[in-house]
Amino acid sequence: MLKTVSTKSAPAAIGPYSQALVAGNTVFASGQIPIVPATGELARGDISAQAEQAIRNVGEILKAAGAGYADVVKTTCFLADMNDFAAFNAVYAKYFTGKPARSCVAVKALPKGALCEVEVTAVLK
Repeated sequence: MLKTVSTKSAPAAIGPYSQALVAGNTVFASGQIPIVPATGELARGDISAQAEQAIRNVGEILKAAGAGYADVVKTTCFLADMNDFAAFNAVYAKYFTGKPARSCVAVKALPKGALCEVEVTAVLK
C-alpha cells in the first residue's frame, strides 16, 4: 500500500507528482530544488544558500513522513555546475552525517534555474 506524503512546510510539487510516497517502510522523496515554501520563489544566493534551502525542504518532507536525515539511505544530487561540488558538499555534510549512499551528477539545467536539486530515499524505523 502506498501513502502520499504532503506538507506545506516544503514547496508544493510543480508538476504531476507527489512530494513523497511511502511504500512499506521506505520513503521515496521527490527531488527538491531550493524553493522557499513561504514565497514559492527560488532562494537567492550562491550554491551554499541554495543547497541549504533544498536540503531543508528535504528535511521537512522527511519529517512529514515520520523520518529524519539519519534515516536516509540514498541521495541523488544534481548540480547545474560541477564547479560547485566542494561548496555543495560542505552544506550537504552538515545534514547527512550518517553518510548515506549517494550519486552526484552535473546536469545541463534544473527547474526554475536552480543550482542544485536533492532527492532522497529513507527507511522508517
